[in-house]
Amino acid sequence: MFLEKLEVGVYRVNCYVIADKNSMSAAVIDPGADFENIRDIIEDNGFDLKYIILTHAHGDHIGAINYLKDTYNPKIVIHYLEKEILENPDYNFSKQLGMNSVSSNADLMLHDGDTLELGDLKLEIMHTPGHTKGSMCILVNEIMFSGDTLFAGYMGRTDLYSGDSDRMKASLKKLKQLTINYNVLPGHGAATTLEYEKTSNPFMRDEFHDY
Repeated sequence: MFLEKLEVGVYRVNCYVIADKNSMSAAVIDPGADFENIRDIIEDNGFDLKYIILTHAHGDHIGAINYLKDTYNPKIVIHYLEKEILENPDYNFSKQLGMNSVSSNADLMLHDGDTLELGDLKLEIMHTPGHTKGSMCILVNEIMFSGDTLFAGYMGRTDLYSGDSDRMKASLKKLKQLTINYNVLPGHGAATTLEYEKTSNPFMRDEFHDY
């Protein structure tokens, strides 16, 4: 599997380009900004961009979405509960984040447990609401793209539109029950591992209750 991370935009969102090396089918996860840099990776490697996958639809994660859509016509993929956030700049905060108003329409809306095929790769969708009601993690091989649900040593904020601290607590518990030690690639900040977060992240420890 091909995997490259870019830190994009003023909010330093982690955008990931992944691809199946056999079919050269590719996906971009959370294209928050810097379309030209994302395009260069696609073009330099000769990838066929099949999907734009959003862990959630906040403005700092979708800034380059329409440029990629217009250039390559990939399918835009979200959890079905994220639809109104993607479509409404007032809900995705693109205007408030100091960027142009951004909205789009999804081509494919998934549910918890669905699998998305990218060549020979199988991407499993895990619904993890809390940061937004349609937030999701993406599992492929032993990698977890955790969006703004789980960070190294922290969790995503829950005070924005459709955020919910109780749902976040349940989502982190759901992640804690996973038995594979995933390499966690979050929406911001450094990579980590799931086992490390289970033992060191205060928001995942059983004794921590104040969410």
